[in-house]
Amino acid sequence: MGQPPKRSLPAPKLTAGMGVSTLLVLLLTFPASGQSGSEAALWAALASGGHVALLRHALAPGTGDPAGFRLEDCATQRNLSPAGRGQARALGERFRKNGAANVAVFSSLWCRCLETARLLDLGEVTPLPALNSFFRDPSREAAQTAALRRLIRERGGGKSLVLVTHQVTITALTGVFPQSGEIVVVRPEGDGLKVIGRIRHALLQTSLLHPDLHA
Repeated sequence: MGQPPKRSLPAPKLTAGMGVSTLLVLLLTFPASGQSGSEAALWAALASGGHVALLRHALAPGTGDPAGFRLEDCATQRNLSPAGRGQARALGERFRKNGAANVAVFSSLWCRCLETARLLDLGEVTPLPALNSFFRDPSREAAQTAALRRLIRERGGGKSLVLVTHQVTITALTGVFPQSGEIVVVRPEGDGLKVIGRIRHALLQTSLLHPDLHA
């Protein structure tokens, strides 16, 4: 006998009176009905070790940070929205469902990155200053990206890394401009990094609902 046809999950029910935050949570946490072969290969690469998931922090409305913000005080920073928290939890679940949860997690010291990293629920989160944003001080780019490349080379033979950071950091390392919550998968190659591919939620490309923002 043949295999029974696969049943797709019903799409989330959207209503006219639904607020934008609620709608974003539904869109970002509802699993895709399937994933492409290329995406499955990226998850397999992360599960096999020796690769790096460069993860831009989850949704945090705004640009940069307020004047006078302090790293030790989350109340002075731009932080995750409820939709962003839902997005981070959903990303962690995708790591687990794809057998890629045996990873080492590092994060920028910015609160929106630390919260994203912790909500992934993939184990201990190690704060790493080299992952910090240099959006306001581009002079730090060279030193920080060199430190990150060194870390990736030194740990290249072990479990995969999840580096939770900012758009400017990922773009400096890879030339890719990621969306909030997007993963850029890389591996060390010589003195640099090779981009293997990008993992985005199937419904993350709703740019009309939430414009892509810096840092």
